[in-house]
Amino acid sequence: MSNPTTNPLRVGLRQERVISPQCLVIFGASGDLTHRKLIPALFQLFKQRRLPSEFAVIGCARRKWDDNEFRQKMENALSKDSKEDQNLLKDFLKLLFYQSVDLQDPEGVINLATRLEELDRIKATHSNKTFYLSISPSFYGPACNALREAGLLSDIKRSRLVIEKPFGRDYSSAQILNQLVQSCCQESQVFRIDHYLGKETVQNILVMRFANAIFEPIWNRNYISSIQITAAETVGVEERAGYYESSGALRDMVQNHLTQMLAITTMEPPGHFDPEAIRNEKAKVLQAARLADEIKPWNCCIRGQYSKGGTQNQPLLGYQEEPGVNPDSTTETYVATKLFIDNWRWQGVPFYLRTGKRLAKRLSEVVLTFREAPVHLFDAAGGSPTSNQLILRIQPNEGADFRFEVKSPGSGMRSRPVEMEFSYEESFGEPSDEGYVRLLADAMLGDPTLFTRSDEVEAAWRLYTPILELIEDSPWQLPLYPYESRTWGPAEADALLAKDELLWRRP
Repeated sequence: MSNPTTNPLRVGLRQERVISPQCLVIFGASGDLTHRKLIPALFQLFKQRRLPSEFAVIGCARRKWDDNEFRQKMENALSKDSKEDQNLLKDFLKLLFYQSVDLQDPEGVINLATRLEELDRIKATHSNKTFYLSISPSFYGPACNALREAGLLSDIKRSRLVIEKPFGRDYSSAQILNQLVQSCCQESQVFRIDHYLGKETVQNILVMRFANAIFEPIWNRNYISSIQITAAETVGVEERAGYYESSGALRDMVQNHLTQMLAITTMEPPGHFDPEAIRNEKAKVLQAARLADEIKPWNCCIRGQYSKGGTQNQPLLGYQEEPGVNPDSTTETYVATKLFIDNWRWQGVPFYLRTGKRLAKRLSEVVLTFREAPVHLFDAAGGSPTSNQLILRIQPNEGADFRFEVKSPGSGMRSRPVEMEFSYEESFGEPSDEGYVRLLADAMLGDPTLFTRSDEVEAAWRLYTPILELIEDSPWQLPLYPYESRTWGPAEADALLAKDELLWRRP
């Protein structure tokens, strides 16, 4: 058996993952995402020695900062997580630079181009550039146009564009934005980011399915009776009221995060492990997905909004009482919906997606419930067995559980469910990287596997168009049900599953 440290195939793969010399340009550098996620993720890559020595970061925003001010801001953002890495932190901060840019001012973008040429000479970045749009979605179009007019996207092989969610507000706006972006650069240069796809446990769904012969043969309608996908949060809207009022749970979570988990869970096996082969299969399964009742969406979708809750000592505000929220707001903070996928693998299997704020527990998971045994041999001995379940835990406590029946101790033949558990942290001795660490590295590597393609984005928006149109045109047909904070959502969501004699899983 070959030594894994000298195996030429492994060496080749390792070399292939080396990030090329380049400059990462972050638009929106004064914003929350840069402070909380992007710069900490880059610092993790730096500590892991995954960034090249010929590397620079230019933060861009309208504020009139200089390099030192930007470095000080980022040092403050990193200080609580880097007490033992002060020397590394000082070296990392030397890679950070700042350029004041107003994307609506052509001269500012031209000045940025000049600064990039200067840094290219100083840092030897070989003219490789990755532009990260961490800005308001309303500026995506102007930003792309400004970069194109300054000639910063003209080199197909050396310039890339990373775009944050939400990519559009509905199907038509996503189409228009795709056309605009593709008029400024090639699709191969565009990386539409969804941080859920950066999570190890989301990627692990592919490995569990396609690397284990015991799962793929039963991963279909013949053995699986239903699938639930949940993304629950205990926090409220916090400081995002301005954004959330214009988006709601459907746009903020369902159309992207939950739908991407749906695609990875249900896609067909790709012919080979290639970015486009994987994205082809994801696009095809989303194009085959539909609401359970497209004509009457109120039969398959429940909207809710959290109300007051908590305890006397720790009261929690209702959504309409949150700072920055319209007191008469009809924005949903909870959505539960039922889907079908019309293809050979999944025909007739119901998929239930739900997400909400101020729910009872923070978790994201995929629950596959298998069909009951065809004959209940042990009914007379104490009731029918429960259905087997495979639970893929995305967060927290990343891992998986498999629930199956065993004989209870004693002289009878009673059965009871038990669980086999896999934990990432226990198995590998360390927590997995935060999603942005993986996604930033992949974007700079030019690996699009974990990024959504234009047809995927449009298929996801098309899927929820009947609901969005109903909310826009006839909101009374899709009412907003209140639910108390720190509960599992409105009772009407339980009724959605009760129609099919099912229950939501409540860990």
